[in-house]
Amino acid sequence: MQIGIIGLPQSGKTTIFHALAGGEKAASAFSSGRLEIHTAIASVPDERVDILSRMFKPRKTLYAKVTYADIAGLDKGITKKGLPGPFINQLGQLDAFVHVLRAFDAPAVPHEGPIDPAGDLAALDTEFLLNDLVAVEKRSEKIIESIAKGAQDKELALKEKAIFERLKACLEQEKPLRDLGLNPEELKLLRGYGFLSLKPILMAVNIGDEGTAPDIKYDHQHSAVVALRGRLEREIAELSPEDAELFMGEYGITELSRSRVIRLSYDLLGLQSFFTVGEDEVRAWTVRRGATSVEAAGEIHTDLAKGFIRAEVVGYQELIDLGGMDEAKHKGKLRLEGKEYIVKNGDIVHIRHNM
Repeated sequence: MQIGIIGLPQSGKTTIFHALAGGEKAASAFSSGRLEIHTAIASVPDERVDILSRMFKPRKTLYAKVTYADIAGLDKGITKKGLPGPFINQLGQLDAFVHVLRAFDAPAVPHEGPIDPAGDLAALDTEFLLNDLVAVEKRSEKIIESIAKGAQDKELALKEKAIFERLKACLEQEKPLRDLGLNPEELKLLRGYGFLSLKPILMAVNIGDEGTAPDIKYDHQHSAVVALRGRLEREIAELSPEDAELFMGEYGITELSRSRVIRLSYDLLGLQSFFTVGEDEVRAWTVRRGATSVEAAGEIHTDLAKGFIRAEVVGYQELIDLGGMDEAKHKGKLRLEGKEYIVKNGDIVHIRHNM
């Protein structure tokens, strides 16, 4: 899962990137002209992993991972000049966006014109819609042309034509493609196009140290709005766990916005965690909601999916309530499930296989 952090200059985008990355070191992944990208792989905070680690006392404890990409290349002139081509290409490869909106006023951080997070949001949204509309129109023309010339797979071409007609109608109504509610088959068909308004988006409103969150209405599917204090979050992220706990206690902070942002990102992407446990390691794995036990096995190792026999499964809360795996087995809560079992959030899974 790779999430791009985007925003206009002086919004605090890079500050929030470092806050979300936590203690992970950011590394430059790509640089070309004005386009520069920094990435960091961060551990996903999950209290369940901590509790399971205390229960099993493994040699290693591994959290799920998320990759953040801080992408430079935007300026205030996007409404006149449009989005740069390399910027569009990079965004198309991402799974979701965190759009940082400036809602703080600080003399030390200059800003052209009034502070207007809603206006900044509308400006970038408009560019995403226009970019997608151009791409949809070009593809539609090619589909119609291929049908006229006798497409090799006419049934697929007609199906694609119908989908692209829906995409075009949605964009012409100035609605993001996220609002169409496309089914998994349709999304699979569109996966290679990298449509920007189809990707889940989280608006991170940077309210500064003393600001209050503005009322931003954003009634679209697969989107959410969260307010956070960018500079403060970054300072806490750079502290040791002990000092961070003391700092948060002093300021009455019960939870870092970093944790909320990651959880919202998971929710928007339709993801969940399952766990493997034992003396060697306790580990969190990421799968899509609705994934089968075979798909979960494949996340651990492709060989486990190929040689899958059964999955031994117990729910997280059941395991905690019973006090351990032996108790779960004794009470009959450790179930044997087949290939079609739908993995639930928090399941503890052990794969039986013949590899």
